[in-house]
Amino acid sequence: MSKLTKGLILAAIQVAIVASLGAKLALDRARFPRAWAKVRSFDPDLPIRGRYLAIQLVVHVQPTGENKAGSARPEYKNPCSMRGKLQATNGQLEATPTDNDHGVWLTGCQAPNQQDVLIAQPVLLFLPEHAENPMSTARGGELWAEVTVPKNGPPRPIRLAVKKGNSFTPLEIK
Repeated sequence: MSKLTKGLILAAIQVAIVASLGAKLALDRARFPRAWAKVRSFDPDLPIRGRYLAIQLVVHVQPTGENKAGSARPEYKNPCSMRGKLQATNGQLEATPTDNDHGVWLTGCQAPNQQDVLIAQPVLLFLPEHAENPMSTARGGELWAEVTVPKNGPPRPIRLAVKKGNSFTPLEIK
């Protein structure tokens, strides 16, 4: 077998791997539910990986236990750190605390009557090289991300939008 043939076989294998990953993500995007989640961003540029936003998603926690008599908020085993199963409810990303090892880590101590926490693992959203930082575009509104919610693991970001009132205005990242 010549070097050219070996090189072409290797190139075909690499193209097949990338195409299969793209097909899997496209299938997941069509198959799994989508939801909107409020975004907290940090570390917008790391030279080793290129330009990206490392975003943390804010999720609403659905209580599973009963309230204690006279308690103003639901009881959680440990409201500062817990595992939660993610789901899309009415177009919003929500989590239900779980006792097993499945689900994602949620973090953030809750104040009375507050049920919003962060997904501990940041989600990466890659940007084109010359794109403007979306965090500066969001001034005057809240930055939200539309995500695909897989059965297991963290959500996968699709796009960003600015929320003003009850309407979302998708950002064009060029």
